[in-house]
Amino acid sequence: MGFLELAKERYSCRKISDRPVEQEKVQKILEAALAAPTAHNMQPEHIWMITKPEDIEKVKEATTCTFGAGLFFVVGAKKEDGWIRDADGRSFADVDAAIVGTHIMMEVKDLGLDTTWVGWFDPNVMRKNFPDMEGYDLVAIFPVGYALPEAHPSRLHSDRKKQEDVVTFL
Repeated sequence: MGFLELAKERYSCRKISDRPVEQEKVQKILEAALAAPTAHNMQPEHIWMITKPEDIEKVKEATTCTFGAGLFFVVGAKKEDGWIRDADGRSFADVDAAIVGTHIMMEVKDLGLDTTWVGWFDPNVMRKNFPDMEGYDLVAIFPVGYALPEAHPSRLHSDRKKQEDVVTFL
């Protein structure tokens, strides 16, 4: 499947089986994440993989958006570890983490799995429950697994603005 077809087929899956994901697939997801480009190749991102039932319960304390998954990737970055643009002092660490997250999402779909980008979580609860996350800007949580048979895209999934509404040709 070509990239454009994959990008259009991917959707925010909110019904995921807790069936274990094969280790080979987990490794490919991590390889895709590590292949992500970052500003000035600073690679400020960090990825936490969560699989233990007791740790999944800790994730549930921070968000209701776990969707039944038995595998989670949390992506964050340290602002001070990212490339800083001279003109305004902006760190690109969060952008880099978002690129890594996008690579995770697309590889998950390419492997026949599903996920959704969860931004609705309490990062303070995550940091309290997982002290290793302290000091990181937590960008996303990805519940990953096999879609349940009743899973489907939301009614808004295919809604897109027209090209002329988002693109300006200069």
